[in-house]
Amino acid sequence: MPIYEYKCQKCGNNFEYLAIGGKGPRNCPKCESEQIKKMLSSCGFFTKGSGGETIKSAASAASACSSCSAASCSTCGH
Repeated sequence: MPIYEYKCQKCGNNFEYLAIGGKGPRNCPKCESEQIKKMLSSCGFFTKGSGGETIKSAASAASACSSCSAASCSTCGH
């Protein structure tokens, strides 16, 4: 079951939601607003070398957001 990140458009609260049966949240857990938006989340992938060592981690890569260097856009709100 995937966990998705959401942002409330009313109060700015960022939260995660465990999607059971493909259904998303109905409202913000902080202010109860229905004005929520699913965010684009970063995912973690590891590339392993021949000896099993981690060569590259996608989760630690720089953000695609030009306004910050966070690994997840939910961190900066963009």
